[in-house]
Amino acid sequence: MHTQNLPLEEQKIVKCIETLLHGTVTNVDRQVRWRRSWFVDVDTAEGEIKLYVRGDRESDVVPFPELKREADIITALYNQGIPVPKIYGMCEDPVAIIMQAVPGTRDVSQATTDEQRSSIAHQYIDAMAAVHKLPLESFASIGLDIPQGAEAVALAGLNAYMPLYLKSKSAPDPLIEFAIRWLKNNIPKHRYSPSFVAFDAGQFLFENGKVTALYDFEFAMVGDPMVDIATMAMRDSYEPTGERISTLIAYYGEITGERVDTDIVRFHQIVFSTVACMQFAGALKNPKPGDPHDVYIEWDFALRRTLLNALARKLGIEYLSPAALSSQKSSRTALDTMLIDFQSQLSDETVDQRAVKRCLGRLLAYSAKLNIYQGELDQCAMEEAIPFVGKTRNAEELDEKLEQFVLQASASHDIALLRYFSDQLSRRILALGDIELGISANHIANDILD
Repeated sequence: MHTQNLPLEEQKIVKCIETLLHGTVTNVDRQVRWRRSWFVDVDTAEGEIKLYVRGDRESDVVPFPELKREADIITALYNQGIPVPKIYGMCEDPVAIIMQAVPGTRDVSQATTDEQRSSIAHQYIDAMAAVHKLPLESFASIGLDIPQGAEAVALAGLNAYMPLYLKSKSAPDPLIEFAIRWLKNNIPKHRYSPSFVAFDAGQFLFENGKVTALYDFEFAMVGDPMVDIATMAMRDSYEPTGERISTLIAYYGEITGERVDTDIVRFHQIVFSTVACMQFAGALKNPKPGDPHDVYIEWDFALRRTLLNALARKLGIEYLSPAALSSQKSSRTALDTMLIDFQSQLSDETVDQRAVKRCLGRLLAYSAKLNIYQGELDQCAMEEAIPFVGKTRNAEELDEKLEQFVLQASASHDIALLRYFSDQLSRRILALGDIELGISANHIANDILD
């Protein structure tokens, strides 16, 4: 393979792989996604090896920035018989994990029958239960914190993300602070036995009806195993698992001998939704060059709806739609026209160029909607917050005063505040739900455990 024709970054990866495996790279195929990743074929003395190279995020939105941490976790799982890719080593420049490319797909629609889809989902639950039973010594030895006591177990995720949130937070965020306060006031006191958890569960590959690997342990930690049930159920709304969540929850209880308390699962849905919003709070208020800005907006939007849905279920609040929006201003400013013209001149010959062009298009559609509705959204938010903070002059003052109110409020205000936050987000979905950055939020199920 003529590596001189490759970009410098890929030339470095090829050199690292050939040194690591004592072989010759024959093919490099960049994966088209927001995160840099590659499929690589290598000829070695033992035959051809297919690799997956998982690149670093290179961003400030991860609580565990060292990519080697994930490689060490996967190795610990592999050594204990869990179906995960084999780790061959690390590339230091650029930072990347060199791992086995496991055959299969995550798309359960490609299974041949409903029965096969159900079988795949049950196989995944078998693997999840096996992971939860692993001894914790192997994870402690690679530096994972082992929480002690009910509060530490329940809030393992929140505690892990808190330093990132406090470091990156640059503006008030009343909803996040409300969720943090609620979680600390509603800890399940009877759950104090930790397990290793993926923390972003529901990610697996299958081929010919058999699960071939679990993947993505970037956010893995030790905590309450019910967080994996919660995050698997959350993922199911846009990446189906292959079986009804209620059926899989019952099966997990059957094979583990522990009945799943859905009330605890909902608590951990709130934990995960909260920390995921915390993860992007700084990047959205203070964007960094190179961030996938459109992706962060889309994820934050969907996660806030997931968070509010879970809180509503816990507090027993019925979903109520706010009044329809009325603004009818033009959606295109002169600046928008200039940017659309600039977008049309961009080349789309390469993967990176196409990605930039798509990102710009998604952001332009988002901007056009805000031009129509942002004033009305802000006005509604200020008027409806008067019972909490009195009159405010603008959205910035509202957020500042409302966060202070949330931090000092007692639990007696929870329902009123939750209704307020739900109304504002629901109104925002009415405004943005038909563009790409809003579609994900518009498809979030009201109850992930239904």
